[in-house]
Amino acid sequence: MRRKRRRPYRQVVKTVSILAMSFTIIAGCSETIPLSHETNAVAQEQPLKIVKLYKVAKQKIGDPVEHAADVQSSVQFDIIAKAGGDIEKVLVNREDMVQEGQVIVRVNSVAANFEKEKAVLAVETIQTAINKSRERARKDMEAQKRELNNSIQKMEMGLGDMTRNYNKLKNDYEVGLATKAQLYQMDVQLRNAQMDLDQLKQRQKQSVQDSGDSLSDMETQLKNAQLSLQQVEQSMSYLEIKSPASGIITGMNLEAGMALQPGSKIGLIQKLDPIKIKAMLSTEEAKYVSNKTELTYYLPGTTQKYRGKVSFLSKVIDPETKAYEINLDVPNTGMTLKPGMKVWLQLTEEQDQIVLTIPTYSIVKQGDDSFVYVLVGDSVEKRKVQLGRLNEPDQEVLSGIKEGEQVVISNPNQLRDKEKVQQAVVVPK
Repeated sequence: MRRKRRRPYRQVVKTVSILAMSFTIIAGCSETIPLSHETNAVAQEQPLKIVKLYKVAKQKIGDPVEHAADVQSSVQFDIIAKAGGDIEKVLVNREDMVQEGQVIVRVNSVAANFEKEKAVLAVETIQTAINKSRERARKDMEAQKRELNNSIQKMEMGLGDMTRNYNKLKNDYEVGLATKAQLYQMDVQLRNAQMDLDQLKQRQKQSVQDSGDSLSDMETQLKNAQLSLQQVEQSMSYLEIKSPASGIITGMNLEAGMALQPGSKIGLIQKLDPIKIKAMLSTEEAKYVSNKTELTYYLPGTTQKYRGKVSFLSKVIDPETKAYEINLDVPNTGMTLKPGMKVWLQLTEEQDQIVLTIPTYSIVKQGDDSFVYVLVGDSVEKRKVQLGRLNEPDQEVLSGIKEGEQVVISNPNQLRDKEKVQQAVVVPK
């Protein structure tokens, strides 16, 4: 009897428990749904973000960019001994200033002197022979001329007599006092006499021409001898070693009595006016001077600044130094700059330092790119910018924004592109 009574009791308890759990679930669902609607309403009513802005303007990013540079001679000339011999006298010392064409060293050469004497003697010998030939030719020509003139005169006189006889014989032939054979014979004699006269006159002209040809050959020999003498004299002029340019002489260590070989280098002339300023620039530094024709330079420890003309800027990087070479040619009349000195080269000027800047904390970095948020109307626009020089807390902007635009400087990382903002506050610099 007891077992039959327990079974209905357990069933009733089980039923009550199930009903209780059902009511609990229903109650929980009814409470959750109204809470979700309340949360969405709160989110929809959340106010717009208040941002602080910075008005983009130009200002000084820092001092001009400078680079150390070396002072070098603008041009260097090797001093070469063009003739050999013994040094007779050294006229200048190392590091002396010399002028172009100034004699530096005198050299003595026995062989050169001997060659010059031979050349002078050859010219004098041929000149004497020419003078004698001219005198002899003159006398021979006068004697031959007299002889030919006499022969020509005799021939002309005989030809005149023969012409008259021919004319007389021709008249006799016409009246029958002479035969045709006699007239023909006389005509042949007259022609032969005329030909002999012509030959004599030709010989007279030929004799004068032969004399001229003989002298012409000797004059050619004289010219060759004179050229040889000029060559020797030119070689003799090399015994005076002269400066090839104006400048300072370096690297020369000579003493009187020393022997010099032709082609040996005895020193170096460094041209100092104008003088050269040389520097090796990085890729970034080369950009500052790519379009400039003049740069400013000054000596360390001084405030006086000068301008120099850019004479060379390499277009390709040097594979050894990994840098770009730049050269300046500057006047140096006072010789204040000398090879080996250092100067500071200004790659930018004061006006080049006035650039568009923004605060560094307005920049959002994403990988290698940089962005800022610019206020456009009542929303912000995410814009990519190209950055330049940094002078904390200011950052140069090369592109992406313009002067006068407003960038967000308060928590830019929390903004989204095209997000609306309110109560914008412009922060003065």
